[in-house]
Amino acid sequence: MTKPSKPVKVKSEPRVSVSELNVRKAATRLLSVKLVSTEIAYVQRALGASATQEKLDEHVLAVRTMPWSAIAIPD
Repeated sequence: MTKPSKPVKVKSEPRVSVSELNVRKAATRLLSVKLVSTEIAYVQRALGASATQEKLDEHVLAVRTMPWSAIAIPD
């Protein structure tokens, strides 16, 4: 009879708040230009209240290559 194995602890990545300030800081660190408010709002909508730093960075980089029609909310 074998002993039951111990549960493996999965190391979770820390999550950060997806606030306007944190999105602006990520953009400053990753890009040579600032994001406009519509781009910041898109990143916040896409990620929700919190995300890993890696996901935040991915979305900040991606938003600059997206078509404006996909980012802006029509009136």
